[in-house]
Amino acid sequence: MNTSRQLLLIINPVSGIGNKDSIEPLVRSRLEPLGFEISTAYTCAHGDATRLAGNAVAAGFYGVIAAGGDGTVNETAAALCHSNTALGIIPCGSGNGLARHLGIPLDPLSAVKIIAENHIVKSDYGAVNDMPFFCTFGVGFDAAVSNNFARQHRRGKLAYIKSAISEYIKFHPQVYTISANGHILTEKAFLIACCNASQYGNNAYIAPTASITDGLLDITIIHAGTPFDTALVGMDLFTGYINSNTMIHTFRAPSAVIYRQSEGPAHLDGEPVTIDDTMAIKCHANALPIFTPSREIEFRPIITPIENALKDLASSFNRLITRKV
Repeated sequence: MNTSRQLLLIINPVSGIGNKDSIEPLVRSRLEPLGFEISTAYTCAHGDATRLAGNAVAAGFYGVIAAGGDGTVNETAAALCHSNTALGIIPCGSGNGLARHLGIPLDPLSAVKIIAENHIVKSDYGAVNDMPFFCTFGVGFDAAVSNNFARQHRRGKLAYIKSAISEYIKFHPQVYTISANGHILTEKAFLIACCNASQYGNNAYIAPTASITDGLLDITIIHAGTPFDTALVGMDLFTGYINSNTMIHTFRAPSAVIYRQSEGPAHLDGEPVTIDDTMAIKCHANALPIFTPSREIEFRPIITPIENALKDLASSFNRLITRKV
């Protein structure tokens, strides 16, 4: 049992949109009165968050708080797996997939209150060819969009939609072979997503019923179809009804292997990577402690996406008001 009260706050100053200057004083004002000792570090380059979080684990810190987007959360969490140091999240990115799945608010003050509750859950995580992911790993169209989005100068929802439209116009599905649960499936697919959590981010639910504590990955295959078919799938992503679409094949597995003709693009939690033609995927059960809300949120199609969209609007309005004050 970790008895330390030390927390490391890792801030990515360039993640998402908005200024991060208020994050450190907010964390200190809310958590130091509870007996936590706060240290702060800022990332400057890729890999910094993993290095900083790894040092905190070695020093016996109670937790590490990642203030940034999905990439910052991924890098931080990678160093905390199989340790007693818990991950805290202050979502400051464009997608915020893991935070949204857990029900962590996008408002920094509300996110810090979750950490103050000190409710910690042992979460699963996934790995592909020994590279960890905590939300989703994917090949196909979503990987192409992630690669395009990473090249954009602007972040946010509009930039992501622009990337998706740009890739959709020129995208060609590929043939994949998937081995899982003792079965082999060969399919021409628009995309294959291996999901630890329920969404990509931005309230796009690729695996609405996914759990981070069941020891299984939700594997979603979107079959190749007509442009109209795939446009309907896109609508179902944002309503939570994707599992009801006839173009979708979903199943759960503790591990799987995906084969394709050659190496190519993929994404880990939205971050683009180039990966081999053979992808060995595994779920690591109960391996990552995370500060989470004490009340688990039940997903309801239509209703949950609408509620979360309204929360996003309220959060954006609060940021706008704060900047004007």
